[in-house]
Amino acid sequence: MMRPRNSLLTLLIASGLCACSVVRKPASPDNEPTLKTLASREVAVEPDPGIQGSDEQTIAAYRQFLAVAPKAPQRAEAMRRLGDLEMGVADQRSADATGANGPDYRAAIARYEEFLKAYPQDPGNDRVLYQLARAHEQGGELEAALQTLDRLVRDFPQTGYRDEAHFRRGELLFAGRHYPKAEQAYAAVIDGDQGNPYRERALYMHGWSLFKQGRLDEALGSFFGVLDLKLGVGAGDGDLDSLAGLSRADRELVEDTFRVTSLSLQNLQGAESIPPYMDSDARRAYEFRVYQQLGELYIKQDRTKDAADTLGAFTRRHPLHAQAPVLQARVIEIYQQAGFATLALDAKKAYVAHYGIDSEFRRANPAGWEHAQPLVKTHLSELARHYHASAQKSKNTADYQEAVRWYRAYIASFPSDPEAAQNHFLLAELLFEDRRFDEAAAEYEKVAYHYPPHPKSADAGYAALLSYAEQEKRGAPAQAAALRGAAVESALRFAKAFPTDTRTGPVLTHAAETLYALRDAERAAKVAQQVLALEPAAAAPQRKVAWTVVGHTAFERGDFATAERAYGEVLGLTPEKDPARGDLQERQAAAIYKQGEQARAAGQPRDAVAHFQRVATVAPQSAVRATAQYDAAASLIGLKDWAAAAQSLEDFRQRHPNHPLQGEVAGKLAVVYLEQGRWAQAAGELERLAADKKDPRLAREAHWQAAELYEKAADKTGEKTAARAAAAKAYERYLQQYPQPLEPAVEARFRLARLAKADGNAPRELAWMQEVLQADQRGGGARTDRTRYLGARAALAVAEPSFEAYRKVALVEPLAKQLKLKKTKMEETLKAYGVAADYGVAEVTTAATFHTAALYQDFGRALLGSQRPKRLSKAELEQYDVLLEEQAYPFEEKATELHEVNARRAASGLYDEWVRRSYSALAQLQPVRYGKSERSEGVIDAIR
Repeated sequence: MMRPRNSLLTLLIASGLCACSVVRKPASPDNEPTLKTLASREVAVEPDPGIQGSDEQTIAAYRQFLAVAPKAPQRAEAMRRLGDLEMGVADQRSADATGANGPDYRAAIARYEEFLKAYPQDPGNDRVLYQLARAHEQGGELEAALQTLDRLVRDFPQTGYRDEAHFRRGELLFAGRHYPKAEQAYAAVIDGDQGNPYRERALYMHGWSLFKQGRLDEALGSFFGVLDLKLGVGAGDGDLDSLAGLSRADRELVEDTFRVTSLSLQNLQGAESIPPYMDSDARRAYEFRVYQQLGELYIKQDRTKDAADTLGAFTRRHPLHAQAPVLQARVIEIYQQAGFATLALDAKKAYVAHYGIDSEFRRANPAGWEHAQPLVKTHLSELARHYHASAQKSKNTADYQEAVRWYRAYIASFPSDPEAAQNHFLLAELLFEDRRFDEAAAEYEKVAYHYPPHPKSADAGYAALLSYAEQEKRGAPAQAAALRGAAVESALRFAKAFPTDTRTGPVLTHAAETLYALRDAERAAKVAQQVLALEPAAAAPQRKVAWTVVGHTAFERGDFATAERAYGEVLGLTPEKDPARGDLQERQAAAIYKQGEQARAAGQPRDAVAHFQRVATVAPQSAVRATAQYDAAASLIGLKDWAAAAQSLEDFRQRHPNHPLQGEVAGKLAVVYLEQGRWAQAAGELERLAADKKDPRLAREAHWQAAELYEKAADKTGEKTAARAAAAKAYERYLQQYPQPLEPAVEARFRLARLAKADGNAPRELAWMQEVLQADQRGGGARTDRTRYLGARAALAVAEPSFEAYRKVALVEPLAKQLKLKKTKMEETLKAYGVAADYGVAEVTTAATFHTAALYQDFGRALLGSQRPKRLSKAELEQYDVLLEEQAYPFEEKATELHEVNARRAASGLYDEWVRRSYSALAQLQPVRYGKSERSEGVIDAIR
């Protein structure tokens, strides 16, 4: 309240001043100012020195006034003013802490008491009593102050100081522990003017008064009344220190009210006592603070469980309230600070369940849900990692499943959060650790490819591949192909997303291998080419595999040139001592060989030869080298390049003695040698061929042809003798191995006889001719025209030795004996020629007929030329000669007859050497008849 200071002194001075008269000099017309003169006039303004004075001077003035004017009508006012001045001086000293003994309110008290005594009925005494009570209170006379206030409210119940007086009474009574009376005093204030400034404080102290009396329920009514006034609807959700619209004093009042409210509730049923008081919108607006403050009180008292239960009570009572997440968060914090890990964990679960993305809270309170999400995110992450750590330690499936649950909840709730990718990666890791490789692969792929690039992108993509590998390792065989296909797709995705990652090379390489194993050759080749195109280049092992895939796939699609190059690259990346080089060289050789086959099929034999021959140069140790060399020779044969073909086949035979194709070499070399006219070599090859042939017929034919070629080789200068010997051996081997069929066996004997004849080995010739004759004659039903022919020739040849034996018998003494012998030899010879003639072979028959005729003719001449017996007279000799002629004549006749038989054959068109010779013989025997040239020419003409 403003206290009047120096007002009376000011009034007196002003009155004195008003009593003075002021004389002013009238203005001269000439001196009246004009606008022009005003413009140039200067006015000096002096500072106002004010009225000099002090409280002491004023007090002294009032005292002097009272002393000199005991009857003045202003006396009562002067006394009140003087008391106020003395009160003011004491207040000032109290405020400034000046004066030797501090503030002294006795003068003011005395003045007010004097006034009340002098003017007991003054209508303004309520003010005087108010000031007196204050002076007593300020002077430390509390009882007097209380009594004065009691008098004030008693004597002036409607005074303007009523609310303050009752409030001060309450304060004094409360301080004196007169709580019931204090309660009444405060109640008077509360029941007073609704707008009085003491109402809020009175409510607060009214509550305390009841509190001190143990009437807690009633006290809470007052305390909540204070809070209604200060908070009410619209007070906000922030901390008390940050609430808008509250002064410092207001905040302090609110804080104190909450403290005593919490104490009251604590001494009742705690949180259970709160709901009945929350009976208005105002209180429901700050209800959460009531629970909050009570919880904080429990915390200070180390009553952790009570604190958590109190905060939880609010969230259960108002689960959709915007502040429910805040209080539940505080529950978690309380448990954590107290070290109650399990309770904190459960509280986090409850928090996430009540305020997560799928909660009713979200739908009912979007704004509150937005504020709750940071903690939802934090707790989800903490729950997931807690159970992840537990699972890693316990290896318990339940822990793994719980961790998975929370990771999935986090990802579903905050898919765009910066930490989502990291948590998603941990989820995938967790699944992998729990051997749930199929789920792990799917989650790894999401981490790698469904988020913007992040530090774990590539690691996740690679881990997905490891997951597929584990699935394949442990999966059923029936699923292997599908798993491998999925792994390939993931690998290609990895390579596309992370082309510069150091693992891209191995990943693509494995994908190429897998695709090849899955028989997807086209894609396998493309992926392998990706490996080879990497920048920076893939490591040597990866390039080796890639080139291998390129080689295999190219080979399979018939691109053998590319395959050759690829295998060459692989060999370049393979150490010399690596066991795998052998297989690679085989593959490269096969690729070259296949190029030869393609060229051959395309009608390019010369190119085919070049490819086949390259095999030996590029891969000399390869298994296909022999086949390639053989095929090169075959192509050279097709090109009729006999010399090159022979050289290739000869080298093949020497270089690859045990090769399966050796059985074919002899036949081809035989062809080549035949084309070159190398009969003996061709024969040798046919003999090899015959030895290797499992088909008896083919082997027999080869043996026969070999013998014929040896025989043909005998026609060459410098090779005759050896060739004849080889031919003879060949025919002999033939006979030994193939005595049947008859015809070629007889033919072989005949040719052996011919070879013996060529060698001048007459005995051997005769022996073979005898075998020819015997073989034919014993042939039975197997005999053929050819065997008969050869038999006839042989019979004729066999007769010759008999004829020679006959001729060697000379008709000399003893003539009878010699004649008998000669006749015997003649008969043998005739018989032999008869055998030949019996075959009916024209040329043999003509020969046998001629030789028979010649034999008869010779016998006749032999008789005529035989040695004459000694001691014959001339007559006897003549007679003897006549007898001889008679004996010789039949033989000559027989010879003529036979020659004529031969000659007659000319008429039937047979005119061979022996027919001609018969004609010649007839010309000698019957020159008259056959000696004329005209006749001979006629015969010749006849057979023409």
